[in-house]
Amino acid sequence: MKSLVTRSQLGSLVAALLCLIYVSECVWFIQTQSLTYDEPVHIAEGLEAWRNQRFEKWNDHPPLARLWCTLPLLGNRNQIAVEPVEAGWQVTQLEPDPESMARPARLMNVVLGLTLVMLLWRTARRMFSIGSANLVMTLFVFSPSAIAHFSLVTTDGAATLFLFAVAVYLVDWKYQPTYLRTVYFGGLLGLLLLSKFSTPVMFAVALLWMLISTRHGVTVNPLRWNWRKAATAVFVAILMVWAGYFFHVSRLTIHNHQLTATFPNRPPVVFNNVHTRINLNLIVPAGEYLEGFRKVVRRNRQGQPSFLLGHVSQEGGFKAYYPVAILLKWPLIVLLLFFVGSFLLGSGRVRTPQGLWLMMSFPAIYFLMAVFARFDIGERHILPVYPFVLLLAGATWEFALQRRLLLFLLTLLAALMVADMGRYAPDYLSYFNIYIRPQESDRLLTDSNLDWGQGLLALREYTRTHPQEQISLAYFGSVDPKFYGIHVHRLVEGEHATGTVIVSATTLSGQYLRSSDSFQWVRQYSPPSLLNHSLYVFHIPQK
Repeated sequence: MKSLVTRSQLGSLVAALLCLIYVSECVWFIQTQSLTYDEPVHIAEGLEAWRNQRFEKWNDHPPLARLWCTLPLLGNRNQIAVEPVEAGWQVTQLEPDPESMARPARLMNVVLGLTLVMLLWRTARRMFSIGSANLVMTLFVFSPSAIAHFSLVTTDGAATLFLFAVAVYLVDWKYQPTYLRTVYFGGLLGLLLLSKFSTPVMFAVALLWMLISTRHGVTVNPLRWNWRKAATAVFVAILMVWAGYFFHVSRLTIHNHQLTATFPNRPPVVFNNVHTRINLNLIVPAGEYLEGFRKVVRRNRQGQPSFLLGHVSQEGGFKAYYPVAILLKWPLIVLLLFFVGSFLLGSGRVRTPQGLWLMMSFPAIYFLMAVFARFDIGERHILPVYPFVLLLAGATWEFALQRRLLLFLLTLLAALMVADMGRYAPDYLSYFNIYIRPQESDRLLTDSNLDWGQGLLALREYTRTHPQEQISLAYFGSVDPKFYGIHVHRLVEGEHATGTVIVSATTLSGQYLRSSDSFQWVRQYSPPSLLNHSLYVFHIPQK
């Protein structure tokens, strides 16, 4: 009994050490990466919501992560303005400086990552063992995507945390469906809806499971469904979403073929020539949520430029995008252990924990949604699938428990994963699997997979150590390099230059350019060196 307690204490100590390592990795990443393309918008909108209770300019994400991450920035000294340009947006004001603004906001997202780490460890320990829990945690802590996307001001981390939390708590609720647990579950569902506009379908999946679940399985008889408890959870979730928009009440009016949407603290939105004869006047709680969701649905129908394996798609995207992104971006060891763990569970060689397959319905449906969507701009959009993959990978430890050689092999694989991640540290956002040469990454995937504008700190250091060089820059990002004290010649599309020419990977791929081959002319010169694994440095001789 004493040895079991000691083993448990040792396992908890390992978990605490892994949490400390994870936070250290995130801090290192934060200090070495400039603001990415999307972060200024999230920060600006979060501050606008706190200060003016207005959700208007960039209302394409729910406010939860934006509000959470900007909490430390509410002082008057922090000012940021983002204005629309031809192909996105551009930062026009940033005070006092980008680094002091990014650091505290990013650390708030690290808190969400740390919460997910501990929830994942707790879930794996309950379903398998403390050894499996530590293996799963190790895989998470040394996963580049898990570090990067919980160290930036984005909504992807929040969606990942709350989708996993909803799946875990649904299993708990299924076997103890008290009204107190129902209220708590409704709160989690509300947080899920507030995390990202890709989650309403997952909300519906959770609600369906809630309706038909019994302690011993499911029932198809509607008379036995959990109508009251499901209604309670929906009510709490809607209340939570309403609170996320400061209990705003909007008004929707249709009169004489004109639709007018009125939102608090902003001008009305008017649509003329509406094809309906109906006249109505509706009061809508949290109408901004419905407005934002409508925008995202319309954007998905229209599509947007994406890049895969050397090809640019302007609207349709690629059905193979996310499967390929997984093979290129998720560590090979994680994929191997996932497939082995899934086989062991499916074949009965490892006991299947209660409720595991119910949980796995969430990542399966989410992944299918991503494949058929037209947002092929980064594997971060399937990050909510990742914790479930790690959980299944943890089953390999259970199989290896009585086999010392297999335990040694798993330990060796975990050590190899640390070494693999170290190849890119601290540039975790740009990580590609070991069979991809960093100089060739831009031919495979770009955007937030590789180059999201995070390389300006490395560029600043380069300009300081090479003051004699005439530098020209073709850069993908929403932050002007001058905000980082970088003064170089900015190349425009179609322009050529000599001397040191630095081209960011996304620009080199042509994903967002009018002509995708606009900067292919630099490839004829000597192989480039890399800054931050995302900026390609060419030395172009004078003619």
